[in-house]
Amino acid sequence: MTQIPYAEIHAFPDGTAPFTGNPAGVCLLDEFPGDDVLLGIAASNNLSETAFLVDQGGDNWQLRWFTPTVEVALCGHATFASGAYLFEKSMVLGDTAVFATRSGDLTVSRTSADRFAMDLPIVPYSPAIPDAVVIEALGAGEPVETVNVNRVHGANYQMMMFADESTIANMRPDQGLLKSAFTNVIVTAPGQNVDFVSRFFAPASGVDEDPVTGSAHCTLAPYWSEKLGRPRLSARQIGPRPGALEVEPVGGRVILTGRATCYLEGEIRL
Repeated sequence: MTQIPYAEIHAFPDGTAPFTGNPAGVCLLDEFPGDDVLLGIAASNNLSETAFLVDQGGDNWQLRWFTPTVEVALCGHATFASGAYLFEKSMVLGDTAVFATRSGDLTVSRTSADRFAMDLPIVPYSPAIPDAVVIEALGAGEPVETVNVNRVHGANYQMMMFADESTIANMRPDQGLLKSAFTNVIVTAPGQNVDFVSRFFAPASGVDEDPVTGSAHCTLAPYWSEKLGRPRLSARQIGPRPGALEVEPVGGRVILTGRATCYLEGEIRL
């Protein structure tokens, strides 16, 4: 029997409120098994992402991410969760955990007792015509602005900006119709108490709605920084399971800062 150390970490919780933030599974491995095993674990965990780590020594780890249906090229919240877990377990000897991934080297640093900062690459965007099927699926009328976003989870991506926070909060998408468009969509608007709010619907990648999406903020951060003319911004991802973070685009990177809490830990037995 193989025993794999496992934890569920809630990344970017909404202040100190319980049952908020984005749950991510974190598995510590001696080496990567076959992809079918990794996908099987992720499907059994049934979280938006499970992170798989292999220690390379010297505060360096190899990192891969799986949704319940597919391996992805970038996952912010599961990277953030991995770093927070390693710091909590005193497995990081220095100030920064470094992860070798399909998106290059990513880092998580501890900034205080319960806050962490993650360095991710900007995910670029370009002006676009909104997909009519996506508009119908969202059921919230025409957006103020639409951009195409570079693919992250395999499907097409669009980001749509709406006029106010209430429009985002009240969205009830037709997930089946949205999946048929093979398009994941970030929706966003100016915030009432923060600089901007967002939600992320990704049924084309097996996740109807992701609670607090690190990779989405790799586009949201530069987008809103340009709109508002300020580098460091406060953000909330709203919806059924809210969360909060701060973002700052720096050159071709984005720094995401927030909290992480360990919800459970134990072992997976195969």
